Amino acid sequence: MISHQQVSGVFLCAVHILTIGACLVGVGFAQSISSSISTDIYVLGPDDQITVRALDVEEIDGKTARVDLQGYIDLPLIGKIKAAGSSVEVVETELSNRLRKYVRDPQVSVTVSEYHSQPVSVLGAVNIPGVYNLTGRSTLEQVLSRAGGLRNDAGNTINITRARDWGPIPLPSAKSDDSGDFSTAEVNVKSLLEAKNPQDNITVKPTDIISVPRADLVYIVGAVHRPGGFVLNERESMTVLQAVSMSEGLEKTSAPKNAKIIRSGTTSKRTEIPVNLSNILSGRSSDVPLLANDILFVPNSAAKNATLRAIEAAIQTGSFAAGYAIIR
Repeated sequence: MISHQQVSGVFLCAVHILTIGACLVGVGFAQSISSSISTDIYVLGPDDQITVRALDVEEIDGKTARVDLQGYIDLPLIGKIKAAGSSVEVVETELSNRLRKYVRDPQVSVTVSEYHSQPVSVLGAVNIPGVYNLTGRSTLEQVLSRAGGLRNDAGNTINITRARDWGPIPLPSAKSDDSGDFSTAEVNVKSLLEAKNPQDNITVKPTDIISVPRADLVYIVGAVHRPGGFVLNERESMTVLQAVSMSEGLEKTSAPKNAKIIRSGTTSKRTEIPVNLSNILSGRSSDVPLLANDILFVPNSAAKNATLRAIEAAIQTGSFAAGYAIIR
C-alpha cells in the first residue's frame, strides 16, 4: 500500500513541476513581449543628451549630460557610466543603484532632451530635405512626413540605402551594392501612399538614406496657352494630344501643321520629328507618344500673326470696316 506521506510527496512534486513549467512559460511570454516592443525603445548613442531628475539629490537633479564619443555620460556623485547602447530605463536603474550610497530609496527619472545619434538623410523631391534624427521607431511614411511630404514633381519611386550593419532592407527589391557595404531598395510611391502593400512602409534605421528622385518631364513650348514642363508621374509616356490638353490648347496664331518633337538621343545630338497637329486633332492621323524629356514645339504662323496684329490695330483705331475687310 502507498502511505499518506508518499501520496503527499507525489502531489507536492507534481505541484512543484507545474509551478516550474508555469514560470518557464511566463518567462518565455515575457521575453516574447520584450522582443516585440524592443524596436520601439529608443537606444541612446553618442551625442544624445539626457536630463536627469533625482529627488532630494541636488547635485544631479535637473542636470543634463551628453553621451560622449566613447558612449559615456559623466555626472556629479555618480561619475562616468556607459549609456550608449542602453535605453533610458537601463540608465535610470544604474543611476539608482549608484545613488544608494547617498539616498536610501533613490527616485530617479531620465529623459532624452536632445536626439543626435540616429540620423536619417532625406534627399530629393521632398518639401523639406535634410537630416532628421529618429526619436524611436519610425516608419518610412513618418520620416517622409517629417520632411514635409513629397513635392509635386516627385518621381514614381523612393530609393533607400542602408548600411550593412543594420542588415538587408526587408523588401523584395532589396539588393547589395557592388561594395557589399550597403543594401539598396526601391519603393513605389503610389503603392506606399495608397497602402496597397503595408510591407512597403518599412521601419527606418539610423543612417538610412532616403532619396526621392524628380519625375521625368515632357516640355511643351511655342504657340500654346500654357507652355512649360509637365510631370509624367505614374505614366512612362504622354501623347501629343495629352500634352496639348495640359498646355490648355493652341494659340490662335499657331501653325499646328508644322509642329515638331525634339528628342534627345543617346549622344548629345537631338532628333527632330515632324508632327502634323492638325491631322492628329481632327483624327486623320494617329496620336504620337512623347517620351521623358521630349520637347513638343508648336511654332507661330507668320501669316496668322500678321493678320491678327492688323485686326488689333484696326480695332484700336476704331476702323471696323478696315478690320472687317482684312478678316475677309
